[in-house]
Amino acid sequence: MKLLGTPTSPYTRKARLVLLEKNIPHTYIVDAPNESGSQVPRVNPLGRIPALLLDSETCVFDSSVIAEYVDTLNDTPILIPRNPGLERMRVKRWEALADGIMDSAVVVRMESVRPAEKQEAATLMTHNDAISRSLDFAARALGNRAWCEGNSITLADLALVSALIYLDLRQPERNWRGIHANLAHWFDNMQQRPAVRRTLE
Repeated sequence: MKLLGTPTSPYTRKARLVLLEKNIPHTYIVDAPNESGSQVPRVNPLGRIPALLLDSETCVFDSSVIAEYVDTLNDTPILIPRNPGLERMRVKRWEALADGIMDSAVVVRMESVRPAEKQEAATLMTHNDAISRSLDFAARALGNRAWCEGNSITLADLALVSALIYLDLRQPERNWRGIHANLAHWFDNMQQRPAVRRTLE
């Protein structure tokens, strides 16, 4: 299978991390959908990344669907609890929180690169506030645990680390480490994982 995406896309990183943590053989292809000759619009009607091309040429999109599908391919590790109920909901809620951080950070990025006179202050405030509230929630929910949920790595951890890496890239001025020491400690430990390091190369 082939994963199409870009190194700066936090959604691509989440999908890559799922594939890498589960040791699923795949080829990662850097393919920016806005560049001439990109195959992304041909395989994904939305024209977005990440896009996972199966050997059957079936295209799986978006990142949350890719993660859910890939997690069914083996049980080492199980990243999303198999049984419906609170445990599964909590992991998926972490993913929703992390994806929401990414969504808002992308909006802030797109707004901030516009000419200053055309930037919408209300849009910037709304999305920056959402990021701050989400980081507060994540720090409280994490506490001093090693993992977001349970006693081992889950999709919750992979989604959250992807969101924080993107914040470091696009909002280096945001002092989330100084405000949330427990998140910073957790993040430092996550960065030591071979899969995370590989996505940062």
